[in-house]
Amino acid sequence: MSNAGLRAYREVLRLVRRLPVETRPYYAKYARENFVNYRELSADDDLAALLRRAHTHSAWVLSKYSIDAGEAAARLKELCGCHT
Repeated sequence: MSNAGLRAYREVLRLVRRLPVETRPYYAKYARENFVNYRELSADDDLAALLRRAHTHSAWVLSKYSIDAGEAAARLKELCGCHT
């Protein structure tokens, strides 16, 4: 996994800690499985798309639990190069 991928994974795990306690194991496992599945990705464009998808999905999950995704996921947004 690239350095950007590892940083994004760490940031997603930080975001998981903001979720309700009973949901954390599910989302931590989900994040790990997804990052592990794509760890051998080599094309920069594909990695950028996956990182954007990680941000989008993380923001959706945070919003689902009424957590301000704009503030909470700002570092992930920056890592992923999301400008929306």
